[in-house]
Amino acid sequence: MSAEIMREFYLYNTLSRKRERLETVVPGRVGLYVCGPTVYGDPHLGHARPGVTFDVLVRLLRSIGYKVRYVRNVTDVGHLEHDADEGEDKIAKKARLEQLEPMEVAQLYTVRFREVMAKLNVLPPSIEPNASGHIIEQIEFIKKILDNGYAYISNGSVYFDVESYSKKFNYGALSGRNVEELLHNTRNLDGQQDKRSSADFALWKKANPQHIMRWPSPWGDGFPGWHMECSAMGEKYLGKEFDIHGGGMDLMFPHHECEMAQNFAERGSGGVRYWMHNNLITIEGRKMGKSLGNFITLEELFSGDNPNLEQAYTPMTVRFFILQAHYRGTLDFSNAALQASEKGLKRLMQAIKDANSLAIKDGAGVKLEDINKIREEIFTALCDDMNTPVALSYVYELVKIVNNIKEGRTSASAAEKSAICSLFKEVVTDILGLIDEDAQSSSGGISKAAKVIDGLMGYIIEERKEARANKNWGKSDKIRDTLKELGIQLKDNKDGTSSWEVE
Repeated sequence: MSAEIMREFYLYNTLSRKRERLETVVPGRVGLYVCGPTVYGDPHLGHARPGVTFDVLVRLLRSIGYKVRYVRNVTDVGHLEHDADEGEDKIAKKARLEQLEPMEVAQLYTVRFREVMAKLNVLPPSIEPNASGHIIEQIEFIKKILDNGYAYISNGSVYFDVESYSKKFNYGALSGRNVEELLHNTRNLDGQQDKRSSADFALWKKANPQHIMRWPSPWGDGFPGWHMECSAMGEKYLGKEFDIHGGGMDLMFPHHECEMAQNFAERGSGGVRYWMHNNLITIEGRKMGKSLGNFITLEELFSGDNPNLEQAYTPMTVRFFILQAHYRGTLDFSNAALQASEKGLKRLMQAIKDANSLAIKDGAGVKLEDINKIREEIFTALCDDMNTPVALSYVYELVKIVNNIKEGRTSASAAEKSAICSLFKEVVTDILGLIDEDAQSSSGGISKAAKVIDGLMGYIIEERKEARANKNWGKSDKIRDTLKELGIQLKDNKDGTSSWEVE
């Protein structure tokens, strides 16, 4: 490992089914490919988890010294209904229903996806290639698979030959599927008569006369299969072997299994060292789906405009909610869970705000070694398969320290205060990507409304201090009780009112 890397990083490899130390192709550099959206509808709750998960991975790897090239694709062609090899292209269908051009649909929902990711404070990838912009690369990739004998041409389409492939390579290694069962499935292949086996999958599909999205190829006009784009673009931007391929667990089969098979068939190796999959989000124990009536877009989450929602939830609340579970663990959405996350996030943001205004006192109090120990525990958790819930539990140890200093139960010197503020920024802001939305405007500064509120609260606190100094307990109590009715709690210590927070 490069001397520039500060820490070892371990991750769970889906392919090996075990936790492994990250050893990159090029020391000190990470090549990461993550499957992005198929852009035919508004981004929903299911898009948030991989977006946040791999954003934190990139931030963390960079923080411990790696240079990261992060590639996240946009699928704008070839993804057919029901993730199958037959049926209508999802984007073309949307275009037909909306009476738009397919690329107009793709552009509209690509923009919306990027806007929502920005609200979640997900950093843009290093490269964001479109499937439709890499048709030539996909055709050349298919030619190599044909030349190597692992595909066949049938009625203008090209299919991957799973039986031929399985004589040399292990189809099913990633997902754990039994290739014998797949090959001997005798169900009726409705509309798939061009295939030799139901297990085979399309590398290139012949376009029907009414199909709008089509390109010329050696096999006739058509379009690439859904799995082909990631193999071709992964190789183009990260090389024939790269470090990490990520995505949701729902992509493990068939998408990633087929992608790995394409890589072996084209060049004799799987092309990826570590396969990393985040678990899915359920809604009160059930899979999200329009037919179940529990489908929630991210914009609906942010606005509260959905019958399944009791209120609106901010992007940072959603991000914090996602980070409270391990990325490979289950994450069940409910209003109660989001409301708990909202409270936890407010407590954290208040502590960060308070840390910057802590009074400095010399002498016994918080020890620098205690803060450094918390930092070590946080990074140990993050570098052990990105255990964000454990890391957050240690962040809240820091919150307790801040509250104890604020309430006068202990003290901090200038060095300790600086260490606390630096650790909050390093971990909460820079790695976990959590920001104080109340103190941020769209330009990244303190909003005008927040400044006004802070100013008014400062004036009210001074009025109450003066009342207490004059032993006007009636006025003092009235101010406190009126604010409490409004959901604002004043924090008093032996020196008077130190701060306020919204309950």
